[in-house]
Amino acid sequence: MDFDAYFTRVDGETYAPTMATSSPWGEHLQHGGPPTALLVHAVEKNHPRDDVRVARVASEFLGIIPREPVRVRTRVVRPGRRIEMTEATAEIGGREVLTARVWRIAVQHAGSVPAGVTPPDVPPPLPDAEDAWLSQFGYGRSIEWRYVYGMGALGPAAVWSRQRVPLVEGEPIAPVERAIVVADSANGISGELPMGEWLFVPPSLSLAFERYPRGEWVLLDARTTLGGDGIGVTSARVADRDGYFGVASQALYVERRAAPQVAQ
Repeated sequence: MDFDAYFTRVDGETYAPTMATSSPWGEHLQHGGPPTALLVHAVEKNHPRDDVRVARVASEFLGIIPREPVRVRTRVVRPGRRIEMTEATAEIGGREVLTARVWRIAVQHAGSVPAGVTPPDVPPPLPDAEDAWLSQFGYGRSIEWRYVYGMGALGPAAVWSRQRVPLVEGEPIAPVERAIVVADSANGISGELPMGEWLFVPPSLSLAFERYPRGEWVLLDARTTLGGDGIGVTSARVADRDGYFGVASQALYVERRAAPQVAQ
């Protein structure tokens, strides 16, 4: 493998993306998952609190994200003892390319809230064989994928994933970061139209957590619907081997790709 992490630290605010971040749309572009996880990583590092947990992340992609050094800035937007909002911004070449707002909620002692009336769903088992279908680009190679169903086909899909490298070189990857890195793949694995003929671009990603994932494996169970007028929605349930712990959603811009020009 030609990389050891998604990012290497340059200084206190700047990170250099490796080939592990490269998008299926081009090696010079970053996939949205790793930089979104990097913003949450910076929030947790710059504003540490032991009494709260990330409950929701809403990221906004402000354009393409070049695979160039990223400067990350964070701030507390809405301080609070029980509920707090923080914000992180990624800049490349002096331009904001990505923002994320992170809601963190105070954690109570175990058992303080009784179980609900709805029994938990059981996620599908982890398949034995590794799939190489997403290995053609850096981000795809950075993760071990094991499909439950939908590999290489149009329509809904479910895939178990395990990251091969940490988010930041020399730093352990946090459980919440594992889920964020893979969640932005939901629209790609559950596409309703051929990727070679259609664009379906998510300008944002929203991910809500009931709890953090446990262990290395994260399941993404995704479905995409199309409105017929250029807008679509991808929704996904996220699980570990103990059960489902979160949901993700993406709005989509959908458009037919331009036909290639034939030289005369």
